[in-house]
Amino acid sequence: MSTAFKSSLTILFEAPFWIGLYERTDSGKYEVCKITFGSEPKDYEVYEFLLKNWHKLKFSPPIQAEVFIERKLNPKRMQREIQSQLQDKGVGTKAQQALKLQHEQCKLERKAKSRDVRI
Repeated sequence: MSTAFKSSLTILFEAPFWIGLYERTDSGKYEVCKITFGSEPKDYEVYEFLLKNWHKLKFSPPIQAEVFIERKLNPKRMQREIQSQLQDKGVGTKAQQALKLQHEQCKLERKAKSRDVRI
């Protein structure tokens, strides 16, 4: 199995906030983190946020990802694929599943903490 590391950040508007989905794949494990921005962030604001808060990001539990073999693309095709990715409006289903898993895990942790406080 290869040890390829891939990451991507997608900024989209989910009323009433702008959110960022930071997805990373490492050694066949897929993780996602949801970052909530207030108003529309500028490129330099996103970059600065990632540099300052990298260690604070909470990623979802890793799920198994399909292993893709990278092939060399010609520049025109690569540019077309980049443009099509920029036009996509939705969140990938894999990202939604990973975020839901993270949400459920946090909910269980909150329940356990409140149970301990009551006892």
